[in-house]
Amino acid sequence: MFSTHLERFINILKIARLCHQVNKAYCEGIGDQSQKDWEDAEQWQRDSAVKGVEYALANPEATPESQHDAWKKDKLAGGWVYGEAKDAEKKTHHCIVPYDQLPQAQRVKDLLFQAVVRSSAR
Repeated sequence: MFSTHLERFINILKIARLCHQVNKAYCEGIGDQSQKDWEDAEQWQRDSAVKGVEYALANPEATPESQHDAWKKDKLAGGWVYGEAKDAEKKTHHCIVPYDQLPQAQRVKDLLFQAVVRSSAR
């Protein structure tokens, strides 16, 4: 049983890393050079990716909107608030808004995240 839980956790970490790297590549493609590689990312970013993977796996029918809502709920619970720019020290993030207020380029991130999780979980 322990090995099953460990294998599941390792699999979640692998998927989270892949999701993070895909997000980084997408961000670079739209001109955002602020993302770091998984190995260099802050722990809060890695934890956020893991939570996102866990949510997507537990909710296979989740929409991109509900994926975003789960992310936003987690951020708010962690003390983050809306801000014009993402700032980890101030805990502000420009995407802490309702899904329908996100720019299309930001909505694509939720679609990509779910696609990577779903294709990796098979």
